[in-house]
Amino acid sequence: MHLLAHPYKQYGRILTIAWFAVNFSIHRADFSPRPFHLALLSSPKRVWVTKSTALPEYNPPMDDQEFSRLAEPAIEALKRSLYEAEGEADFDVEDNAGALHISFDDPPGKFVISPNSPARQIWISALSTSFKLDWSAGAKDFVLAKTGEGMKALVGRLMNEQLGEEAIRLK
Repeated sequence: MHLLAHPYKQYGRILTIAWFAVNFSIHRADFSPRPFHLALLSSPKRVWVTKSTALPEYNPPMDDQEFSRLAEPAIEALKRSLYEAEGEADFDVEDNAGALHISFDDPPGKFVISPNSPARQIWISALSTSFKLDWSAGAKDFVLAKTGEGMKALVGRLMNEQLGEEAIRLK
């Protein structure tokens, strides 16, 4: 990581403006940078930059075979849980070429859950939003990084939001 600092005067005080040129290490096929966290510690004249590794490691480097080895059983387990829960509420589950389609009659809606091999993620299209789940080795599950929810918990929550009641519990 590189830090360039340029002091300038504003209202008689010296402030420090910092520009960061970060050397990202590319680890996925879509050339996304690895997640990292920068903490800024500042004084009136200097800025210190520290790199924290305390964030969980999501979507570590993996090839297509390893992604398939992790994604296929996860989607299959979700499919089994959805089939078991079909009696609890009014929805239908279909497996279409590795993607799960969940259809709702009242209120009408459709969810699509599919693996995205190039991004090494499982994508969920639901409630007019796209959710992108990364593999977490610590949780041993595909996880939504924003909330930390695993795939089954997220799909259960989204389905309950669609139905407007707590009708679904995925096991």
